[in-house]
Amino acid sequence: MAEQLFFKSEDKLSRYAELRPQLAALLDPETDAVANMANFCAALKAAFGWFWIGFYIVRNNELVLGPFQGPIACTRIAFGKGVCGSAWAEQKSMLVPDVAAFPGHIACSELSQSELVVPIFKDQKVWGVLDIDSSNLADFDEIDQVEIEKLMTWFAGRI
Repeated sequence: MAEQLFFKSEDKLSRYAELRPQLAALLDPETDAVANMANFCAALKAAFGWFWIGFYIVRNNELVLGPFQGPIACTRIAFGKGVCGSAWAEQKSMLVPDVAAFPGHIACSELSQSELVVPIFKDQKVWGVLDIDSSNLADFDEIDQVEIEKLMTWFAGRI
């Protein structure tokens, strides 16, 4: 596949439907986890234009920054800290419409206004999280959460 994505729809749910087969064509032939994480972030950025998209990977009882798209990010996040650490600790997705209202939010950038964090499970443990930030308040909804959760379940087989 050429390393270019194409989208016809402005409708969010349709855009996810258009993204899935393009991600499969891009990532399925590749076996390197870092390459797949990098291209996954780039594909989400191309599809939705969010402010920041990246992976944090569990290493020695903390989340360590992995491939991402966007400005410089926090490098390490402790278990249970911030939105990412909370998603890891609670083993569930965190949809935060206003990060300023989230107790203990870690502000890697003051431009981040809302956030969606989805854990990635391997061998029934949290392997890492996908962190998505928007510069708009309440930019994520249940459609995003459900669709990103589906993508993370699929993506877990590519890392």
